[in-house]
Amino acid sequence: MTVLDILKYPDESLKQISQPVESFDDELCAFLLDLEETMRAGPGGVGIAAAQVGNFSRIAIVDVSSKPKIKHNGCLILINPEIKTWEGMKIGREGCMSVPDYTGNVIRAEKITLQAYNTEGELCDYKCEGYEARAVQHELDHLDGLLFLDRLVSRRTDLFKRKKYK
Repeated sequence: MTVLDILKYPDESLKQISQPVESFDDELCAFLLDLEETMRAGPGGVGIAAAQVGNFSRIAIVDVSSKPKIKHNGCLILINPEIKTWEGMKIGREGCMSVPDYTGNVIRAEKITLQAYNTEGELCDYKCEGYEARAVQHELDHLDGLLFLDRLVSRRTDLFKRKKYK
């Protein structure tokens, strides 16, 4: 497995819209292993989108299971994901490996349902809430060329310099 290079803001390619995955093959599985390894190598990483490493396929991984007392679905490998429903809106602080120096307040749905294909090409349904729902929405934004910076409540009052990880 390989830790891939993360694209960083203001790299223009982060605005690119990702394309659907069409082949569920060994090449996809190898990429998914590298993508997960890259997510886990980052400090506090709970999600990553393929677009963040320059692969513009509709793929995201979310795993909030390391956070205590957070309801979760385990490690979600989401291929061609689509949010079907959302309810409730809440402001929360977000960070991103592609924007390493800042965090910001973003409004997201508190509960979502989504469909995505798994690594075998089977369509799966998921229900997410709270922190996991926020993380999924954040990663799916990357697939549409959006960063949390594009969803800040206010650039003037809701963007914060990040603490440095040691």
